[in-house]
Amino acid sequence: MLVGDVTESVLLSKILPLLDQGGGALLGPGDDAAIVASPDGRTVISMDTLVEDHDFRLLRPNGFHTTGYDVGWKSAAQNLSDINAMGGSATSLVVSLTLPPQTRVDWVEDCARGLAAAIRDLGAAGCAVVGGDLGAGAQLVITAAVTGTLGGRPPVLRSGAQEGDVVAVAGTLGRAAAGLAILEDGRPVGEFGPLGEELVAAQLRPCPPLAAGPAAAAAGARAMLDISDGLVRDAGRIATASGAGLDLDPEVLREYAARLAPAAEQLGEDPMDWVLGGGEDHGLLAAFPRNALLPPGFTAVGSMVSGKPLVTLASRPTALRGWDHFAH
Repeated sequence: MLVGDVTESVLLSKILPLLDQGGGALLGPGDDAAIVASPDGRTVISMDTLVEDHDFRLLRPNGFHTTGYDVGWKSAAQNLSDINAMGGSATSLVVSLTLPPQTRVDWVEDCARGLAAAIRDLGAAGCAVVGGDLGAGAQLVITAAVTGTLGGRPPVLRSGAQEGDVVAVAGTLGRAAAGLAILEDGRPVGEFGPLGEELVAAQLRPCPPLAAGPAAAAAGARAMLDISDGLVRDAGRIATASGAGLDLDPEVLREYAARLAPAAEQLGEDPMDWVLGGGEDHGLLAAFPRNALLPPGFTAVGSMVSGKPLVTLASRPTALRGWDHFAH
């Protein structure tokens, strides 16, 4: 069954039962708009879009198929991560799907399952898909907007880091980029062994550490963001917003790279390039006061320093790396 063969109401009747109607919504799908509680009087909101053949490919040169479940999971994960980066917790998602008529209905159902599974399995217990939109178009596009709550705390912005602060990472670095390199290589994923399959999963279904954002806020984080476009590029955003330099420790980062070395050797790549420039792991980069106790899951990877708002490696300049939507 194809999307072009059914009506919107039929398609909705297949999608909605697959979405958890729990979370903090006061009114979910079915009316013109949803109603979501705002316990502390403020709403955190963000939005992300995934576009076929730009952000994902349904079919790779090696015959690998990206499933609807993968795309749904990734859409939810990257949005949940943005709320996490502010020190908040997600309360709702609204999702818009643009579907070519040749899209299989079971692909759309699988996408809904992926959305629901990510919310559940990543630990966003107070969140649910509360509505959205369906439309026809030439290209498959999924856009999700997420709301969240700060739980009474101030938001953690990018602009609060100060000279002497410890810069720390929660989550993984380079794994999603390594997975993308494997998918783009052309060889069957199975040739890369169990590690290759894990890295591909990290690219298709990232696992942002959703408990880490509120924990960092409670521990006094002064600046924080989601690492979506690469460590160096995103570190530069904290440096620029805070008006200070950010110096990364290459020795610590090499430990992340060492875990990727077997895959890098098969591909003829330098794993440090994935660690420094690879995005989409959706971990957190945060700056804490020098004497603060880092929350569980955070690893110190550098410090804020005096001088121009640039990113350096062991005090040496480093090339800007990472993802830019309009440069690829």
